[in-house]
Amino acid sequence: MNRLAIVVPCYNEEEVLDETMRQLIHVLEELILKEKIAKDSYILFVNDGSRDKTWEKIEEGYRKSSYVNGLKLAGNVGHQNALVAGLMAAKEMCDICISIDADLQDDVLVIENMVDKYKEGFDIVYGVRSARTTDTFFKRTTALGFYKVMKIMGIRSVYNHADYRLMSKRALEHLEKYKERNLFLRGIIPLIGYETACVYYERKVRLAGESKYPLKKMLAFAFDGITSFSIKPMMFIMVLGMAIAIITVIAAIYAFSSYAYGRVVQGWTSLMLSLWFIGGMVLFSLGLIGQYIGKIYIEVKERPRYNIEKLLVH
Repeated sequence: MNRLAIVVPCYNEEEVLDETMRQLIHVLEELILKEKIAKDSYILFVNDGSRDKTWEKIEEGYRKSSYVNGLKLAGNVGHQNALVAGLMAAKEMCDICISIDADLQDDVLVIENMVDKYKEGFDIVYGVRSARTTDTFFKRTTALGFYKVMKIMGIRSVYNHADYRLMSKRALEHLEKYKERNLFLRGIIPLIGYETACVYYERKVRLAGESKYPLKKMLAFAFDGITSFSIKPMMFIMVLGMAIAIITVIAAIYAFSSYAYGRVVQGWTSLMLSLWFIGGMVLFSLGLIGQYIGKIYIEVKERPRYNIEKLLVH
């Protein structure tokens, strides 16, 4: 019988945590009753430096239920690092592991489908949204644009998949070999290469609390994903430079021909626009190159991605 661990990263989730525990415990009990998972399966809640009573809720759940374990990180390290911390902590204590957010927007009922897919021989099972009816028009459009850009950049990712997935023990062991600090798990997991499958579900409205991914964080996350997995933006700079060089040659030919035919007109506006355009592109290019250099700087220091303050395990 396979031991299942459900890893739940949490940041300021005290408003939803009681209901999250209730639903996930119910799922475990149902799967144990159906003899699909081992009786010592459990849920690991990872507290990512929450400022509210999230950790107190986790400790309370640990005392009340043998299914609830807790992992407290020393400070806020971000969702991706907190998720990896939970996965690596669970790796030694499970056969299969499912990651899910604490906000109850992902349908917990498809956990059984994930387990069934694993038994069919799939090491990685992605939870994929079947539709985006709960999203605003702006969020749907930007999400679609994000996946299209990722595809153009040559980054392998699963459309409409976030971080709701099942991974086998050997998939987790392979994930541990990826040591980069600039984490983008949606791009890393497909690189593992084991057999994968998808289960589909309808995403729900958040039960309580606020989204931990406002527009600013979503844009930063998307940019990190692109620059962590692709050098095509650097190629874009080179192509842009070549294009400007070609335009400059054409402009020079036009200027000399105009001078030869006596049609020279002093154009202050066109000159200023050209200067602003080229200056802007230079600053943009320097900024983009700086992002890559900054990521190299972070990687070469090899600082730990997280620090575990406390672990509660039954």
